[in-house]
Amino acid sequence: MWSVVSSGEVPAGERFDWYADIISREVMPAALSSERPAEFQGEAAVMDLGELRVARFDLSPLRSRRTAAMIRRGDPEQYQLALLRKGATSMSQHRNECTVGPGDLMLWDTSRPSDNAMLDGCGQVRATVLMLPRGLMPLRTQRLDRLLARRMPGDRGVAAVLASFMTALEEHGAEAEPESLRRLGAVAVDLAAACLAQHLDSEDRLPSEVRSQALLQRIHAFIEHNLGDPELNPAAIAAHHHISVRSLHQLFHDRQESVQARIRRRRLEQSRADLGCPALVARPVQAIAARWGFSGPVVFSRSFREAYGLSPTEFRALSIKEFCADRAVCRSAPA
Repeated sequence: MWSVVSSGEVPAGERFDWYADIISREVMPAALSSERPAEFQGEAAVMDLGELRVARFDLSPLRSRRTAAMIRRGDPEQYQLALLRKGATSMSQHRNECTVGPGDLMLWDTSRPSDNAMLDGCGQVRATVLMLPRGLMPLRTQRLDRLLARRMPGDRGVAAVLASFMTALEEHGAEAEPESLRRLGAVAVDLAAACLAQHLDSEDRLPSEVRSQALLQRIHAFIEHNLGDPELNPAAIAAHHHISVRSLHQLFHDRQESVQARIRRRRLEQSRADLGCPALVARPVQAIAARWGFSGPVVFSRSFREAYGLSPTEFRALSIKEFCADRAVCRSAPA
C-alpha cells in the first residue's frame, strides 16, 4: 500500500515550504530550492517492500542539495536508484556528473554530498526510486562509487528488465499482499545488483543466487515480449540467453511452474483478456489464438477449456452478455 502526501491539500502559497519540510523530515535532510515556489506542485508516495522501500515522486522542477553537515544531521545510509519517467534532471556526486531523461536510470549515495537539479524547461518531473540499504547490496562500495551520478540507459540489457519491473511495481504494487511485496523486494534487490554489476562488468562477482534471480527475470521478460511467436519454446529461450536447455529447466525447477507451463499460462491469460474485451468482439477467435502464439484453433480451444471450464466462444459470449447487462444497469440507475 502506498503512503501518499500531496501538496494539493496545502494552500498554494505554502506548498513549496511544506514539501521541503516533508522531504527533510521523512526522507533525509536536504536543501530544496525552486525558481518558482509559488507555482510548485508535488506529490510523494512510499511503499514498503520488506527490507527496502520504493518511492515515486511527481513534482515541479526544483534543486536538491545534500551537504556534509546535512548528512551528519540525518542519513538513511542508502543507495537510491531512480528510474526517470518524465522530465529531465542533472546530478553531481563524487566527482561525477550526468544528465538523465525519460527511461534512464541513475544511482546516488545518501552518505555522500550531492547536487541534483531538475531542468526547469522540461516540465513536471516524475521518477520511481528504489531505496536500497547499503548492507543489502552485494557489490563493494569502491566499485559502486564508479556508478554514482552516471547515466544508465534503461532500454538495454538488465537495465531494461529492471526498468520494466520498476514500472510494473509502481503501477500494480499496491494490489499485492504484504508477503508478495517482500518477495518483490527481494527481486528488486537482485535486479538492481545485476544491473549495476553489468555496468561495472562485474556480473561474475555477484552471488550465484543473485545471478540466477536476475537471469530468471530476464527470461520472464523475454517470454512476455515473444508470446505471439509460435516458435517460442525452451530451446529458443535457452539459445537466446546462451544457456543449455537443461540449465533453463533447472532454473525453473524450484518455481511453481515449468518454463513451458509459464508460456502456456501467459498465452491463455492474454487470450482470455482479448476475448473478454468488447472492443475486440469482431475479431475472430482463431485470430486471437494466432496473435498469442497458439498453433491452431483445436489446440487453443482444448487448452482454454482445460484452464477455464468454457470454450473460447462460450467465454466470449458470457463476457459480452455481462458487459451489456452492466451497461443496462448503469443506464437505468437514478442520477
